[in-house]
Amino acid sequence: MKILKINIAFATSDGAPEYLEKRRHEYSNEEKKKANLDNVARDILYKTLDKNMFSKIKTCVTAKEIWEKLIQICEGNDETKENKLTVAQQKYESIKMREGETMAEFDERFSAVVIELTSLGKEYSNRELALKVMRALPREWDVKTMAMRESKDLNKV
Repeated sequence: MKILKINIAFATSDGAPEYLEKRRHEYSNEEKKKANLDNVARDILYKTLDKNMFSKIKTCVTAKEIWEKLIQICEGNDETKENKLTVAQQKYESIKMREGETMAEFDERFSAVVIELTSLGKEYSNRELALKVMRALPREWDVKTMAMRESKDLNKV
């Protein structure tokens, strides 16, 4: 962050003031705090990154540059996002409860896929999610799923 001051020795032809960067020894206490904010933000970002990710952003000068680089790396461009969405939708469509899997384990796996889809901008209604779970259950659950379909409001399940 650059702290500026008005250059009193020079004014532009339209009367607007010209600004110069203040020297560090001229900063007020408030200006010193503002100037240090980028350092604080960079420090926080550095401390949260592993060595692999740090090596990708170490050439960035400001916290803003680091943040933009991380967004580019993690989210990618529009084509990358579209590919991630397609893969996540395929996971959602093909999800089935595995043999020997508990309902808690299946719920955890299913929730992870739904969270991934939500983060990519795809949302499903409670009814759609409930129906998907019921379709993903093995045949031995058919009696229970049929009872749920007939007796419950699927928007609230």
